[in-house]
Amino acid sequence: MSDVVLYEPQSPAVVIRIHRPDKRGALSRELITALDDAFTKAFSDDSARVIILSGTGSSFCSGMDLDELRATLGATSDEKIRDDAFRLSQLYDRIYRSPKPTIAAINGHAVAGGAGLVTVCDLAISVPSARFGYPEVRRGLVAAMVMPHLLRHVGERAARWLLLTGDLIDASEAKRCGLINEIVEPESLMSVTMSWAKSLAEGGPLALSATKQLLHQLSHQAMSVEETAKASASPRLGDECRQGLTAFFEKKPTPWSPGVNG
Repeated sequence: MSDVVLYEPQSPAVVIRIHRPDKRGALSRELITALDDAFTKAFSDDSARVIILSGTGSSFCSGMDLDELRATLGATSDEKIRDDAFRLSQLYDRIYRSPKPTIAAINGHAVAGGAGLVTVCDLAISVPSARFGYPEVRRGLVAAMVMPHLLRHVGERAARWLLLTGDLIDASEAKRCGLINEIVEPESLMSVTMSWAKSLAEGGPLALSATKQLLHQLSHQAMSVEETAKASASPRLGDECRQGLTAFFEKKPTPWSPGVNG
């Protein structure tokens, strides 16, 4: 398994850690593949009754890898951008459809794609210092892949605020609106998460899996993996997104920022 993901059996759970502390847990192509492999392994690991997703360092996951994102500005192939979007959308769906209960143990900021990872887990517990949000629109991007998952947790009014403003919220606000379940001090994060895992493991494996399947059926998710991936990739092929990302990397205002054009 790639060294950007740590796979740590801790009966009755397995802890899958995003291990890119130098990149704030950014979602590179390698990391997306490694997470997919780790969850697939956990699904067939009989000793893993519960799957815990966490990070190392000061962040949980800061979203897409900026170096790889920068490279797409000069991409000559639209297919590469579409493939990147599909692979991430597929990862979200794989975690969401996990037959085993999943817990996000959020050790730091969870932004953009990182916030998406939080929403596809069944339960979420965070340290007080974590921040959450979806700043994609500020760069001409659309957070299409995470919309259905966010809506289930926080409802349309809060989802519209987060997605349309791009503002980040603190852990207290994330708990208030239903994005996370609990807040604990950093030194207690894993011990409390493991106590949750032990509680979940009291449930019958088949009963837990069936309950999760029913919850999925009742959620009425309207778009497929392919459709959400396409909706996410399409803006990245346009001029607005390229201008927004260029401004971001050059630390300049976007062309549509108030006051830029008079």
